[in-house]
Amino acid sequence: MTERLIPIIPIRDGIIFPHTDAVLTFGRPKSLSALETSFQHERIVCFVLQKNSKLNDPSPSDLYSIGTLSRIERMIKTEGEINAHVKGLARVKILSFEEHESFLLARVVEIPEVVDNNEEIKALSNHLTNEFRRAMNLGKPADFLVFMNIMSETSPAEFSDLLASVLDLKVNERQQLLEITNVKTRLEKITELLAKEIKVLELERRIANKTQERFEKGAREAMLRERLRTIEEELNKENGEETSETREYFVKIKAANMPKEVEEKAKKEVKRLGQMNQFNPESAYIRNYLDWLVSLPWSTKSKSKTDIKGAEKILNDDHYGLEKVKERIVEYLAVHKLAGSIKGPILCFVGPPGVGKTSLGKSIAHSLGRKFVRVSLGGIRDEAEIRGHRRTYVGALPGRIIQGIKDAGTKNPVFMLDEIDKVGADFRGDPSSALLEALDPEQNNSFSDHYLEVPFDLSDVLFVATANMLDTIPPALRDRLEIIHFAGYTHEEKFHIAKAHLLKKQQANHGLKDEHIVITDEALRDVIHHYTREAGVRNLERRIATIFRKAAKMVAQGSKAKITVTPKNLSKFLGPVKFSSTIIEKKDEVGMSTGLAWTEAGGEILFIEVALMPGKGQLTLTGQLGDVMKESCQAALSYIRARASSFGLADSFFHKLDVHVHVPEGAVPKDGPSAGTAITTALVSALTKIPVKRTVGMTGEVTLRGRVLEIGGVKEKVIAAHRAGLKTVILPKDNKKDIEDVPKEVKNDLKFYFVSHMDEVLQLALAKPIPSPKTTTQVSYSRPVLRSPHTHPVD
Repeated sequence: MTERLIPIIPIRDGIIFPHTDAVLTFGRPKSLSALETSFQHERIVCFVLQKNSKLNDPSPSDLYSIGTLSRIERMIKTEGEINAHVKGLARVKILSFEEHESFLLARVVEIPEVVDNNEEIKALSNHLTNEFRRAMNLGKPADFLVFMNIMSETSPAEFSDLLASVLDLKVNERQQLLEITNVKTRLEKITELLAKEIKVLELERRIANKTQERFEKGAREAMLRERLRTIEEELNKENGEETSETREYFVKIKAANMPKEVEEKAKKEVKRLGQMNQFNPESAYIRNYLDWLVSLPWSTKSKSKTDIKGAEKILNDDHYGLEKVKERIVEYLAVHKLAGSIKGPILCFVGPPGVGKTSLGKSIAHSLGRKFVRVSLGGIRDEAEIRGHRRTYVGALPGRIIQGIKDAGTKNPVFMLDEIDKVGADFRGDPSSALLEALDPEQNNSFSDHYLEVPFDLSDVLFVATANMLDTIPPALRDRLEIIHFAGYTHEEKFHIAKAHLLKKQQANHGLKDEHIVITDEALRDVIHHYTREAGVRNLERRIATIFRKAAKMVAQGSKAKITVTPKNLSKFLGPVKFSSTIIEKKDEVGMSTGLAWTEAGGEILFIEVALMPGKGQLTLTGQLGDVMKESCQAALSYIRARASSFGLADSFFHKLDVHVHVPEGAVPKDGPSAGTAITTALVSALTKIPVKRTVGMTGEVTLRGRVLEIGGVKEKVIAAHRAGLKTVILPKDNKKDIEDVPKEVKNDLKFYFVSHMDEVLQLALAKPIPSPKTTTQVSYSRPVLRSPHTHPVD
């Protein structure tokens, strides 16, 4: 192999293969100098790919070591550039670079081709010829002369270089092909690269064909529809007949059995649609509007059940307790049976979460034999959610009430408006105001939805609303609702609910059978008492689910023994006890009384502690008390100071003492006036040194004159007193009516006293009577010092 000294011309992103021709443009000074020098002598140069195409003046280290020895066939000079027609001759390897001022000069040696003229190379060549012809048929771009050269009889080496020059390859892939000297290996690599390119071409052809077919089909259908429309218009112009689309809408309008004014509106819109070009954007809006009109149940009703006993049985089977609610539903059924029809009342279930308000709505629908629709109003702030959007808006739809009626398919479903107390208002309007018309039995026979623009009769709908509190419901809306309070479940009611419903439901959900697990009644009661504190049963259901999950894990791991959950092993399933019931004190204490409080989780007992210290008459209140409760403490102290002589106290006793009132569990906020009697009793006990009976609980608001006023939450408070082990409960006289709601088993264990003045409370709560005053004061009082209770205990 002979070494030759050849000018080197770097190229950025193209490779000249041997046996191929190319036209290149050069503009760099060194490249121009090398071309001109070579053209004047042997016309031989070496083209070498530079490793980084962005370099404008590459050094020898920036070039690959394998290049192509080429001959300059023709050269044309233009301003600052040279266009040269070159032909590749052979692969060469750069041995070393020589110093030269104007261009790169290197000593190169030709690399011989390794060719085995055997049957395998011939087969590869034939296969590549066929594949290249296939690629051309698929749309591969190639010069005609190159194609003819490839198809003609050539040597395997020349054939491989010609194919390599027309493949759609990256620069580094082209350099790899240039560096392969074994012809067989080069043909195999080209076969692989050509196969990939053919796959891409096939995919492009397939996409193009699908796109073309879709376009042709759409254009053909549009043309045929337009022809059909034109034919129908010409045929029906003289007779005034309808097109097939309008004829279909007229049939649907007739079948919908709409009111007369609605039917006229619908027919008017159909006529507008018939006169409109199908490509008019408004035609889509009209079709959507007509589809809504014909799909609404204008005259379709569910046949209501009139079996009072059957409905009552369904309500009792689905829900334990809730007697007042069930009684109200049965009354509605009875009136409906006798009167034949009745305007639907708007029932509103108000109570803490988890007491069964939503599920009771489903039971009402089941007992009436009607469809059930539920719409959650929580967080809604847009009036259009209730009344719908005007048809002029893009994407307009009816409001949620009309949507619910359509989904039900009847005009008399049970329609539940869930979380009605959580409706908001902002710049988009007040949704609660939009509900006024829908929920007024005197107005909702012609409810107007902005989208429909025609009245819809909602008078047959039985609306049921749910709320956690009444305070956030606007007065005008509240006035339209028939409020039914859910007071929360007692522990006994929770036990029966869990026994009848929750255990079976969770056992089925966890894939367990009776032979796998049993939860004893005592364990279930412990779950209720020590692992939940709520008015409803949601957390109770979660605790039961936890037990079944752990049991399912044991069964899945292969445990064969039946799992029995008892109070002793309950902590293994649920962990340590979460809540401990507040128990009464062990002995009568001075300056401590027991009050009764209401919370969303039910009733609780509340201890009031009073401490006296030498001071200057300062009153300190602690225990995170609210403003109303602080005022109750101040009112109680003022009552005692005003009647100091009645309690055997000096008129100036307060000026030498500091009074500290504290309500334990200081992390829990407390408020309300109903602790007035307990606070006053604790203050009197501390000042007179007379203990308060530990088994007596009390509640009631106290005025400055000592009157005891009515309070709320009697049922929950009494149940809490029973749970804590109290024996006597003192209530305001005006709350005597509320005792009817207290469960019998609770009433049987407690004594109730109904009082109207603090004198009666002190007589009942203190361990011994207050001593008669030794001295009289200058202030006289019109009422006696103390009175005996004028009522007898109620067992």
